[in-house]
Amino acid sequence: MQLVVGRIGRPHGIRGEVTVEVRTDDPEARFAPGAALATDPAGTGPLVVEGARWHKNILLLRFEGVSGRDAAEDLRGTMLLIDSADVPPSDDPDEFHDHQLIGLSVVTAEGESVGEIVDVLHHGQDLLVVRRGGDEVFVPFVKALVPEVDLEAGRVVVQAPPGLLDPEGMV
Repeated sequence: MQLVVGRIGRPHGIRGEVTVEVRTDDPEARFAPGAALATDPAGTGPLVVEGARWHKNILLLRFEGVSGRDAAEDLRGTMLLIDSADVPPSDDPDEFHDHQLIGLSVVTAEGESVGEIVDVLHHGQDLLVVRRGGDEVFVPFVKALVPEVDLEAGRVVVQAPPGLLDPEGMV
C-alpha cells in the first residue's frame, strides 16, 4: 500500500527547490538526501532527494535532475509516496498506523459482524470509519469502545453503546 508523506507545493527560488506540505511524523528520515520517493502521478517519479532544509518552518527539497524554477513548477501538486512495508511497526502495542487498520473487519464482543474499516480520521479525536452495507458510521478509537485490535486475525472488536453502529435505528 502506498502512503502519502508529502505534497509538493510552489517552487522556492530559481535553483529548483520546492516547498513541501509534510504529511509524515518523521520528515527527517523520509526526506533525507538519497531517499527515493514514488510519486502520484507515477510518471513524475521516482524522485531522489538531493537536499533538504527548513526555512521558516517550511520544508524545502531539491531533487536530483530538477534544476531551475520551471522544472520545479512542473512538480507542483505531485504527491510523494512511500510503501507501507517501509514503515516500522510501533513498539507500543496500543498504537497503530492507519494503513494497518484500514481493511480490518469489525465485530461486536458477541462476534456479530459489523462491517469493515475504510478510513481513519484525525479530527481532535481518532475516528474509525466503518462501512456497514451502503452506510458509514464513525467509531471513536478509544479503548472503552474498541477493546481489541487483532492485526493477525484481521479484525477489531467494538463494544458499542446503543445507537453508535445504527444511528438511524435510534428514536
